[in-house]
Order: sequence, then structure tokens, then C-alpha cells
Amino acid sequence: MTSPTLFDPFTLRDTVFRNRLWVAPMCQYSAVKRDGVATDWHFAHLTAFAVGGAGLVITEATAVSPEGRISPEDLGLYTDEQQAAFARITAMLHAQGAVAGIQLAHAGRKASTFKPWAGQRGTVPVSEGGWMTVGPSPVPFPGYEAPVELTLAGIDDVVADFRAAGRRAVDAGFDVIEVHAAHGYLLHQFLSPLSNDRTDEYGGSLENRARLTLRVVAALREEVGAGIPIFVRFSATDWSPTNEWNVEQTAEVAQWAHDAGADFFDVSSGGNVTGVHIPVGPLYQVELAAEIKATTGLPVSAVGLITTSAEAASVLESGRADAVMMAREFLRDPHFVLRAAHELGVTLDYWPAQYERAAWPSA
Repeated sequence: MTSPTLFDPFTLRDTVFRNRLWVAPMCQYSAVKRDGVATDWHFAHLTAFAVGGAGLVITEATAVSPEGRISPEDLGLYTDEQQAAFARITAMLHAQGAVAGIQLAHAGRKASTFKPWAGQRGTVPVSEGGWMTVGPSPVPFPGYEAPVELTLAGIDDVVADFRAAGRRAVDAGFDVIEVHAAHGYLLHQFLSPLSNDRTDEYGGSLENRARLTLRVVAALREEVGAGIPIFVRFSATDWSPTNEWNVEQTAEVAQWAHDAGADFFDVSSGGNVTGVHIPVGPLYQVELAAEIKATTGLPVSAVGLITTSAEAASVLESGRADAVMMAREFLRDPHFVLRAAHELGVTLDYWPAQYERAAWPSA
């Protein structure tokens, strides 16, 4: 059996992806009214990728509660107005042939922060529109205020918030739901011993640290039914020299998440601690995805400084992943998929009619 190519379709549950070049979530910090509602900016940003041929377009980390937002300007999915704004976006994604995905998230101890271009860093004070953050333990992320430790009732509320956001996501027209358990946000904070020093059923052993993530996956699967694919994004390592949270543990939790109802694993890394060496370079996270795929036999995507069509093709053709997620390269070129097809000698039948006069090869 040969490995897939970038332009082979891919099917999960009731969803067919037209190719395997997918847009990773990218925070925009642009809900300017601080109400979590997607704006014209988000519409233009996300739908451009569908026009450009992407198989799947995933929204930025979208908070399941107000206190789950990374910044006051982040998107949310906990009100009717937010849901309606997303419905406009999913309709356009579908009209252009792309699968619409949403990444549901809770930032935990990394919430209530200034947006990157605010001129300030760290936690936004309550007096300036910030809020008290929560986490598995009262261990602050360096440079941020210490969070309040979640009670058992608070953990139940988080699960309920993910469930409710999952229902809203489906009602807004999303085809795929991704659970954000990476980059140092709440679920990752529970998974890693570097941010979780609880002694109850949510701390200590790997089974305990994974409990919240697995509850979220199970609740979403129950809520959205059998047809909707559920992804989980993991940071497969904290890159700590002492190796407290690592790819082997991630693979084990991925298998448990699959048993709880997840279908696919979006493999990234880092974000939970500072002061560690991350070997950033082209394709630097691909081997993490490959190891999880090899260990579990489950489908995965690779991400991380994949910037050329040849690099993306090599990831799939080598069998290291089932799809490629890209972020910054799509910011540079929203039509990357159309360009990649040309560079790799593939003829696509989904050029927008309005753009066909520019299709390769040109007449």
C-alpha cells in the first residue's frame, strides 16, 4: 500500500476532506468589542483559505467560556451572537469546498493576557478588562499572575462548557471539532506535571492527569453524535530536559482519547514552560507526529515550520503523517494549495471559477 499524497481525499466519519493540506488554528486577537464575536476580519481571514483550496480550515482557539479566552480580544462560542457570526463563516467555507473546523479551548493560567501588539505583556489587570485565571494548581506561568486552583465543581463546569460549545459548533455549521490540549493551555496544564501538582483524582498518575481531557472528549462525542470528527491537538513534549511530559505519554493519552471518542490527533509541542531549548527548524515537530502514529496506529497531522510544497509532500509520502497542518505559510499565501498543486504537477478541479483565468498551466 502506497502512502497518500497531499491531494488525495481523506474521510473521517461523515466528513470528506478534498485534500490533506489543512489550515492550522491561528489566533487573531481581533474581537475588537471584547465580546468574543467574529468580525469581518475573521470572515476575510478564514474564508480566503477556502478560496485558495485548503481542505480544512480551523478557526483560532475559540474559548468555551469568557474566562477561557487567551486575551480579551479572543473569540468565544458561548453566546447566540457568537454562534450566528460563525454560521456566516462556515457557510462561505462550505460554498468554497472546504471543511469547516473549530478549535475549542480554555486558556487556564495563560488566559487574560495582552494581545501581542498591545505594547505590554503578561496578565491584563481586572481594572483593564482582565479577570482572575484558573488552573489545575496555583502555579503561575512565568510572567503571569498565579491562577486559582480549580475545584472539583469547577472542573465539572469546564467539561459542561466544552459540551455546550460543541453543540453550538455543530449548530453553527462546523464539520470538525478540535479539542485544544496543547501549547500550555488548560488541558495541557492538567496533562503536564510541570503545571499540575494536584493530589486528588486529577493529579499524580498519568491516568489522573489525563482525566479532564478524556472527560471533555467523551462529553463532546456524546453531545455531537456519531457523524462529527473530533480532533485533539496535543503538545507532545514540553521540551523539558527532565522529560516530565513526553511523546510516549502523549501516545498513551491519544489512545485513551480515541477510546473516548476522538478520531484524529494534531501533533504540536511546547508552550507550557519557558526556559527550555526547542530545536526550531524546518519540520522540527514532524517526528513527534510520526512516533505517535507509529505507536498507536491512529491518524495524525504534522505541523511546525512546514513552508514548501516539497516539504509538505515529503511528510505524507514518507508515511509520517496523514495530513499536513500549516499556519504561517498560509498567512503569507492564502492560496498556497493552488500554488503547491502547480509546483507538484497536480491539476485541481476546484479552482474558483472567478480565478480560473489564472490557473496553471496558463493558456
